[in-house]
Amino acid sequence: MIKRILLSLNLCLFATVAVAQDYTSLVNGKEKKDMSASVSRPLQVFTLFGAGFSNQLDTYLSPMEYTGYQLSFLTGRERRTHWADGSVSFQSMLQGAYSHTQNPARTATAWGGRLAYDAGWHYHWQLSDRLSLKAGGLVGADLGFLYIARNSNNPAQGRFSIDLSASAGGSYKFKINKLPMLISYQADMPLMGGMFSPQFGQSYYDISQGSRDHNVCFSHPGNALCFRQLLTLDLEFNRASLRLGYMGDIRQSHVNGIRMHDINHSFMIGYVRYLKILKRDER
Repeated sequence: MIKRILLSLNLCLFATVAVAQDYTSLVNGKEKKDMSASVSRPLQVFTLFGAGFSNQLDTYLSPMEYTGYQLSFLTGRERRTHWADGSVSFQSMLQGAYSHTQNPARTATAWGGRLAYDAGWHYHWQLSDRLSLKAGGLVGADLGFLYIARNSNNPAQGRFSIDLSASAGGSYKFKINKLPMLISYQADMPLMGGMFSPQFGQSYYDISQGSRDHNVCFSHPGNALCFRQLLTLDLEFNRASLRLGYMGDIRQSHVNGIRMHDINHSFMIGYVRYLKILKRDER
């Protein structure tokens, strides 16, 4: 498992260097500084690749916890709007993950996949030239599955949910040996939404034949406490912007007699680009 994680990190690093080289062929360090100074609302685009630890439980499939590794990616964009004199920004993020876990005895394997999209707005407070805070809300959808080949009956569990989340974070600029750096943090927590879940013991075949038993549930922190945090450090070189980070992602629920949790901790590495959106008269 360790060899697979190391191989994944090497692939992520290779992808990051390749994109950075392509980016630097278009924008050099001086042009990047000039663009940041002249564009009041640049579009920030980032892509991160990650590898880390995964802990999964789904009592619909098994009463035991499965542990292993997860490979993931997170890509998104953020841009200040014209609202409130530029104090409001719009953000969108697409998150994907693949997990490979095993039971404590290492006699059964589970494969999981997930794809999530979130979008929303933040209000920013510029407390100083270096420190900025933000708070807002996101609307998101989450689609995933977990499959255990060992199970003869109900070998897979499907997951789908939509959420309205509270979001907050901040950023701080500083330098080390004249190297500009930016540390950022963002935390997102779903407050309400809806999710699909079978009843304990209810098969997907029964659902497909028209059996309905409160399979769409109202979700809130009382029955589906979820939390995602992202801590990143940007290293701005003359010809590249490298982003390193940690992502902690907790998805859990207790509905229809089924307990579920999907806990992941990942090291992230990727790149950031700042793009200028041209007006019609500038094209």
